[in-house]
Amino acid sequence: MNQDYIKPDVWSIIEEGFDKERVKSSESLFSMGNGAMGQRANFEEKYTGHTFQGSYIAGVYYPDKTRVGWWKNGYPEYFAKVLNAPNWIGIDVRINGEYLDLNTCKAVSGYRRELNMKEGWYQRSFEAVLPNNIKITVKATRFLSLAFNEIGAIAYEVTPLEIDAEVIFEPYLDSGITNEDSNWDDKFWNTTSITAEGGQAFIEAHTMKTNFATCTFMQSQLIYNGEVTMERPVTSKTDFLVKHSYVQHVKKGETVALHKFGGYTVDRNHKPLELIKAAKTALKKVLDLGFDALLDTQKLTWANIWEMSDITIVGDVKAQQGIRFNIFQLNQTYLGTDSRLNIGPKGFTGEKYGGSTYWDTEAYCIPFYMATKEPKVARNLLEYRYNHLEKAIENAQKLGFSKGAALYPMVTMNGEECHNEWEITFEEIHRNGAIAFAIYNYYRYTGDYTYIPEMGLEVLIGIARFWHQRATFSTQKDKYVILGVTGPNEYENNVNNNWYTNYLAKWCITYTLEQLQKVKEGYSDDYHRIIGVTKLNDTELEKWAEVAGNMYFPFSKEHGIYLQQDGFLDKELIPVANLPKSQRPINQKWSWDRILRSPYIKQADTLQGFYLFEDQFSIEALEKHFDFYEPFTVHESSLSPCVHSIQASKLNRMQQAYMFYLRTSRLDLDDYNKEVEEGLHITSMAGTWMSIVEGFGGMRVVKDKLSFTPRIPEQWEAYSFKINFRNRILKVAVSQKETKFQLEGAEETSIRVNGKRVVIAPNKETVVSN
Repeated sequence: MNQDYIKPDVWSIIEEGFDKERVKSSESLFSMGNGAMGQRANFEEKYTGHTFQGSYIAGVYYPDKTRVGWWKNGYPEYFAKVLNAPNWIGIDVRINGEYLDLNTCKAVSGYRRELNMKEGWYQRSFEAVLPNNIKITVKATRFLSLAFNEIGAIAYEVTPLEIDAEVIFEPYLDSGITNEDSNWDDKFWNTTSITAEGGQAFIEAHTMKTNFATCTFMQSQLIYNGEVTMERPVTSKTDFLVKHSYVQHVKKGETVALHKFGGYTVDRNHKPLELIKAAKTALKKVLDLGFDALLDTQKLTWANIWEMSDITIVGDVKAQQGIRFNIFQLNQTYLGTDSRLNIGPKGFTGEKYGGSTYWDTEAYCIPFYMATKEPKVARNLLEYRYNHLEKAIENAQKLGFSKGAALYPMVTMNGEECHNEWEITFEEIHRNGAIAFAIYNYYRYTGDYTYIPEMGLEVLIGIARFWHQRATFSTQKDKYVILGVTGPNEYENNVNNNWYTNYLAKWCITYTLEQLQKVKEGYSDDYHRIIGVTKLNDTELEKWAEVAGNMYFPFSKEHGIYLQQDGFLDKELIPVANLPKSQRPINQKWSWDRILRSPYIKQADTLQGFYLFEDQFSIEALEKHFDFYEPFTVHESSLSPCVHSIQASKLNRMQQAYMFYLRTSRLDLDDYNKEVEEGLHITSMAGTWMSIVEGFGGMRVVKDKLSFTPRIPEQWEAYSFKINFRNRILKVAVSQKETKFQLEGAEETSIRVNGKRVVIAPNKETVVSN
């Protein structure tokens, strides 16, 4: 834990007291999104202190040319930058001619901000004394509409406390923005038009190179004494900015408010020449409703989301706050309505990493969306990968692979690899396996097999071809080996025979062979179509089977464990417990050379394989591997604590499982890795959900049936969650003594609890002793 200023609350994220040193961290923590756009919690008014300004539009990016000291063949040509979009939230505020700026105020008191996760709004309030000695109170409420996802709304209220004052609101749009990071200081945006008419304003701009056309828009209402004034604003423009000015003389103790509606229309959803027209249509809809009614709609929409996705925890406020924060941010980032979009690792909260899609989606996020949404949402995520298959084949061709071998990118926006660190781009090839596993996992959970013959089998074939070609036959070992890779543990680069990677390769090939036979027998039309497209033949399949059947797995007889990679035991095996705290996190304290020579593991690696393929290993084997590898794991990846929490739960080490849960659920709230100001760890938040449902709840799918092994930390009185399993909604409530199951619907179902069959009748409570 590196910060502890967020107030414990079961439904809200709350900060009290203004501290300039916390501004950037809070901008991340209080971020908002609605799946189509999002923004950091920047102040609406002017702020001259340290800040990280950020507004983002889903799917809009810039291909920033790769910058490296020494170019190597195969490097991606660009790094996809998540673009800081034109700013629509800005409202300059002047009181008797003095700008409101918290960085220059003489005093700030009563400062409070709240992100209400239950209802989906953000509010900030404070009392300030300006340099001209005017004392005011301010309350600003903001939300991004889920019902109208091109629109956001702000209610900004000012009350002069001691004297009458002239209050000037200047809402503006600004396209003169830049990214925090740029390889070559390129200009990312080209502003093509700025127009203002009838109280509305529009900035049309397109991205350089990618040519995404956008319209940023706004319209405001001035409200005094509860009445909307009919005053027309004064308009001013520059090359990149359009501003409206509203002037109101306000009596002491009375409140003037500005309601500002703004957002984006983009050519992904509208014709490029009709973006202003689309913006006007969107504005009319919300202006007819008004701010309060639009907010009521927001609350209702979030209530429907929480009805299915909420996890309740009784007796531990910080744990409850943590899981709801994670679930809230996941739903702000991706709602599953558009198969062209995916789940970026920072969502709408920052620019680090770039790209919108990592292997995190398949390995961590799909389980959450499968269980808390309709099956179509998870299927959309799989369709996204199918739509990028040709690009994955091109990616593999650039590295020398042929005949339809597919290497899915580590980082992407449109299917092309756009991550420019060689040890990731070339070597972290296990991402292919995560995609294949997600196809298997989707069918296992939803029972929907249609994706495989329609789309998934072609993806599996491309992946299997890659693994076949990537493996090398070792005459010394008389086995197939996979050389020069980086496993999930990114603190080991260019190693040979990473166990997790080798195991995935074997499994992917075997699973693809099984699905080929199944499609051949049950979907003959699809089978012949796929064979025609891929030109697959029996000789190639025999070679696949040979590789899968003779894969090498490094193993230590001395320790009785699979080795993370061939040379792991050559390292100086000093446990993390012996590292001084002053050396942590090592990725911020040590040279990369020192990290690579150390035994320290960034995240679950071998244990990641035991998580995915747990039915292929005994509980004794898991315990032995957990006891060996966890003491060397520094958990400096956001993806690490959740897997370890799940594994500790399975081993019934509940105190350890609970501590890992707290770390994953409050990773950003408590800033464990000292980097929250750069943005939140969105994709790992799905792992927090997994650590409760799959960890403490012990939920698994075994032979097409749900299975539970419920456990509960001693710190909790009870917890509950809902899952949608094959279109049946099941609520699970676990207490210290018993577990209750409730099934929605008309038909009974059978599950297994602690290894025993239990029949669950619909709309009745079934109780099982723990």
